[in-house]
Amino acid sequence: MTQYSGIWPVAPTPFFEDGAVDFDGMKRVLDCLIDQGADGICILANFSEQFLISDAERDALARLCTEHIAGRVPIIVTISHFATQIAVERARFAKEIGGEIGMRMPPYHGALLKGNAQQSFEQFAAVGEVGIPIMVQDAPLSGVELPVTLLLRMAREIEMVKLFKIECPRASNKLRALIAEGGDAIEAPFDGEEAITLLADLDAGATGSMTSGMIVDQIKPVITHHLAGRVEEATTAYGRVAMVINHENRQCGWQSCKAAMVAGGVIKSDYCRHPIEPLHPEIKSRLIDLLKPLDPLVLRWGVSCIKMGSLK
Repeated sequence: MTQYSGIWPVAPTPFFEDGAVDFDGMKRVLDCLIDQGADGICILANFSEQFLISDAERDALARLCTEHIAGRVPIIVTISHFATQIAVERARFAKEIGGEIGMRMPPYHGALLKGNAQQSFEQFAAVGEVGIPIMVQDAPLSGVELPVTLLLRMAREIEMVKLFKIECPRASNKLRALIAEGGDAIEAPFDGEEAITLLADLDAGATGSMTSGMIVDQIKPVITHHLAGRVEEATTAYGRVAMVINHENRQCGWQSCKAAMVAGGVIKSDYCRHPIEPLHPEIKSRLIDLLKPLDPLVLRWGVSCIKMGSLK
């Protein structure tokens, strides 16, 4: 059994001010995440603004990311789609380009089109036939309920369903039940939602977390300490970052990482495509003020690269 653990941030997708994808900026994002200590990287997720990029851009970004990372860390490629056929095609593509894992939500489209439990199982089973390990993303955005009984059935009956990112309300309760009842079939119980419930989820048995890419180096010690049994040190480390995580989760969303990366010279713009509104200047200012005392690498990365002559 493979044991997946650590911190696996979602890579944001940088755009220029005119809305075009900044592909060179994407490479810098990936390098910054690796320099921060990421144990793996997820691409094309909700925090990558997957719902704001075209299929052609999606494919180009996926190829660029796998080629640029070049095996330095494992890659999770998001492969969600309402249509089972397209979800399968996305899984094949992710495997073809070298993605180690495919992450997907249950079938949904908008507020009202949702797969039921059997349809969700059938779609995951079809994707599993591709032969790439699957991370189930249990997030409120889909509006699809994934009870523990369904997740256990997936883990036991679909060979490729191995990882579970639980970020629903009271996530720790679901993680605890999933781990207790699933045993070895649950190879990677992960925390999500910007680590807003990280301590409780680690207490419940989570082995890793999928965060944003903003403060990977600051959150990683929480996970490292906790997995080593140093719960007091993990609690102290989480206390250092709790306020900025709260601000990110409740006020900024995925735009926080972009704002921090602009402030640190990683990317040139924190532009988000319409109809997403830009961060309010005061919200952004508060974010940077909360980050500065932590001295995260993201705020120093651009300067460090200039000194080393590696920033393009």
